[in-house]
Amino acid sequence: MTLPDLRNPDQYALFLDFDGTLVAIADRPDDVRLDPETRVALADLNALLGGALAIVTGRDIAVVDRFLAPLHLSMAGVHGLMRRDAQGRTWTSAFDAGLPAAIERAVSPLLQRYPGELVERKYGAVALHYRDHPELEQASIDALENALCDLKETEIKRGKMVVEVKAAGGTKGAAVADFLKEEPFAGRRAVFAGDDVTDEDAFVFVNAHDGISIKVGPGATKAAYRTSGTAEFLEWLRRLPAQLAG
Repeated sequence: MTLPDLRNPDQYALFLDFDGTLVAIADRPDDVRLDPETRVALADLNALLGGALAIVTGRDIAVVDRFLAPLHLSMAGVHGLMRRDAQGRTWTSAFDAGLPAAIERAVSPLLQRYPGELVERKYGAVALHYRDHPELEQASIDALENALCDLKETEIKRGKMVVEVKAAGGTKGAAVADFLKEEPFAGRRAVFAGDDVTDEDAFVFVNAHDGISIKVGPGATKAAYRTSGTAEFLEWLRRLPAQLAG
């Protein structure tokens, strides 16, 4: 499907998922690589859009900052549990301080049985990655569903070869909505691109508010546009500064 032809940068606010959208998914989360050309495109786009560009990711903000450095962009992390606005202020959702430790205790039997499973600790969340052990998919889901039975105000998020328990509240769609209430995003048409099921609520929100939604890769989606995968999306993104400027 042809991707949108965007002109006039003053009209748009750009929201981008990270894993699977700006970087190809790797076997381990720390192994992803942001291409220099993509970093340059992001810097150019941020300038053209007057700062109306934000990363909306399931990762912690500090983790994505390391991949983007020296860029320092507006960002929502942990599926909306934390958010840094264009002025650099950080907003976080409140949750029981003992929640992450309680989640880890609940899944520890699985980790003891399968020590090769990769655990990712985030703000208000614990994720189990089973890309190296796809046979553990159902066991991982069962472990976190069992953990959820005894933990209040939590929810499960499933993604590509990962499942996590996070504090309830905060979604990517809500994060986009919050950005659009603030300068320099306010009054602009939202463009959101993402690759996973965790991006669908943002697609729904953007579609309902006359925005542009782009699904990166295969899978059922509510998005209006689609690319075959990360490589095709990045080709479009790298051309976008010239397109907007023209």
